[in-house]
Amino acid sequence: MGGTGLDTVVKRLYEGMFLVDSGDAASDWDGTIKSIEKVISRAEGEVVSLRKWDERRLAYDVNGKGRGTYILVYFNVDPLRITSIERDVQLSEQITRVLVLRTDRMSQEDIDRPTPAMAVEIAAEKAAAAKEKAAEEKAAEEKAAAEAAAQAEAESDSGDQAASEEDQPADAPAGEDVAEVAEAGEEVAEVAQDAADSSPQPDETEA
Repeated sequence: MGGTGLDTVVKRLYEGMFLVDSGDAASDWDGTIKSIEKVISRAEGEVVSLRKWDERRLAYDVNGKGRGTYILVYFNVDPLRITSIERDVQLSEQITRVLVLRTDRMSQEDIDRPTPAMAVEIAAEKAAAAKEKAAEEKAAEEKAAAEAAAQAEAESDSGDQAASEEDQPADAPAGEDVAEVAEAGEEVAEVAQDAADSSPQPDETEA
């Protein structure tokens, strides 16, 4: 019996490092990504992962450009279609260069490993978070210090007021009390005078 005429295509995992102009990547990232995906799609490839790898100064100018952005792509494709991908890159106005390597033994963990660009972003995020945390801690310390100073000042004012009240002299007798004391004194004097008058007087004629 003859075959069905259908050949089974065995796709392999490949790593593609695409080089694009940094200016184009910055101004139209979505368009740059679509141009890469289009090249792979034309070769009936399947994108597994696509991420910015890094932006670097080129060893020499390419198409008058001194800097380039590298985009790391993992994709499954028929090995026979690699040449068509490389040809389409040469004809592309958005993609400058590509380097394709076969990576059958690469694990998903290796594919998901952070790129240099991602490492920079992660470090920047950590630095920003640390800076924000330090600012919050400083604000909390300043608030606590201000509250402690206000409490100390309130306690000091309360102590001064208590000391001032203790130093105040006792209240002087009211006017009525003074009058009563004076009247009592006069009565005592009158009694003493009466007692003196009623006492026997010595006889002045006696020798």
